Amino acid sequence: MKIIYAYFYSRIVCIIIACTLFSATADAQNVQPGVKANGSGNSNIITAVPFLLITPDARAGAMGDAGVAVQPDANAMSINPSKLAFLEPDLGVAVSYSPWLRSLVPNVHLGYISGYYKPNRNSAVGMSLRYLSYGAIEINDVNFQQLGTSNPNEMAVDFTYAKRYGDHFSLGTAVRYIYSNLLSGQFVAGQQTKPGQALAADVSAYYKTPTVLFGRDAIVSGGIDISNIGTKMSYAAESASYFLPANLKIGAAATFLMDDDNQLTFALDINKLLVPTQPVYDRNNVIIAGKDPNRSVPASIFSSFNDAPGGASEELKELSYATGIEYAYRRKFALRAGYFYENPEKGNRRYATAGVGLTYESFQLNFAYVIAAVQKNPLANTLRFSLHYNFGQ
Repeated sequence: MKIIYAYFYSRIVCIIIACTLFSATADAQNVQPGVKANGSGNSNIITAVPFLLITPDARAGAMGDAGVAVQPDANAMSINPSKLAFLEPDLGVAVSYSPWLRSLVPNVHLGYISGYYKPNRNSAVGMSLRYLSYGAIEINDVNFQQLGTSNPNEMAVDFTYAKRYGDHFSLGTAVRYIYSNLLSGQFVAGQQTKPGQALAADVSAYYKTPTVLFGRDAIVSGGIDISNIGTKMSYAAESASYFLPANLKIGAAATFLMDDDNQLTFALDINKLLVPTQPVYDRNNVIIAGKDPNRSVPASIFSSFNDAPGGASEELKELSYATGIEYAYRRKFALRAGYFYENPEKGNRRYATAGVGLTYESFQLNFAYVIAAVQKNPLANTLRFSLHYNFGQ
């Protein structure tokens, strides 16, 4: 099985998974010089369950998926768990929903529900469930023989803890159980498939401080989140195991307090996958550029900064950027916009975003919309909705 980290992860990809699940180890036997084991001219980054990299929160989604350092809310654990420690209400819940890739397929749905509780001023605990359904899919093998119908789905359950140290800094961690049922027990190449399962953890930090910028009161903040550090995943007893999408996210934000009613936030996030880049092979299946991707999880994380066949220039191409802006009026109404950029050789996700937020008493409703920046972008017209409720606010 090969799941390529890109926004084409959809029902179409699930069909490809069924066709290639047990032939992955043979792919490198007949490669041409200067190409990858999967026949691509690009150094793809291959992982399981890339749905974990989807930002479910509509607020961050409207800001180009930037949010690791933005002021926290009940969905903070989806992008930086440590921010939970700075929430003011002691109890809150949030629900998010998106008809994902709606311009490509009609019935892929992403749902996310989260909640947190603060037993004291400096600590917070949280729990969340992320669920992605692909609808009904017809499965075919490599010979295009029909294998049946599948209802693939994936989910992740998180348990989060965050602690605040003083008025400016916090640390957070999350433990995650991941379940990936892509083939519903189908027999492929003589083997019975099984749902993939894995355990993972996140570690994160958040810092904020009041200051003065350009002559105005402001809150400057920074955040870091290293997510999905965990066990490899496989879908059959004798199939290969694949890395989880371990990811490093670093961000900064500045919120300008224009006056008592108006505030303006600017945010920037930089992302880097911490998994092996596919090397270049010769005709004899010998690596001629890059490094062997068969490594342990710790080794893959540390070597992911210098394993690209193209050297430092290619490593820089593996960075993706999320930028966003938010205008808020009296904390009751918000307008948001953003832009996400990924190098064309590393997935080519490029899109602008826009959204609004409305707050009434303890309720907050956020809406996000994706505006494609490239033609035939499957993320075009994608919608995200989030509803928050803060008890006792």
